Amino acid sequence: MEYVYAALLLHYGKQPINEENVAKVLQAAGIQVDEVRVKALVAALKEVNIDEAIKTAVAMPVAAAPAATAQAGGAAAGGEQKAEAKAEEKKAEEKKEGPSEEEIAAGLASLFG
Repeated sequence: MEYVYAALLLHYGKQPINEENVAKVLQAAGIQVDEVRVKALVAALKEVNIDEAIKTAVAMPVAAAPAATAQAGGAAAGGEQKAEAKAEEKKAEEKKEGPSEEEIAAGLASLFG
């Protein structure tokens, strides 16, 4: 998690997110740096629009709350299941084409939570 935080600090400070800068941030925090993890993080973030990933990560919990409420209601659960099935089909189709920018952002968002 601290590696992601280092990248976010660099992004917030409008500094390039590269191996050297991530290592410096981690060292400044007193964390022993694992070069393999730094390289993996930097490589993964090259394909990610961090601003969009942050917006997506913030929007996800808000969107999840109505779904939980609908399932608790009982009667709406059937419609919710159909919507989930359609969402699953759409995800399966997108995976055939390769990872979309949204999937990459979702992967990055999972690192935050």
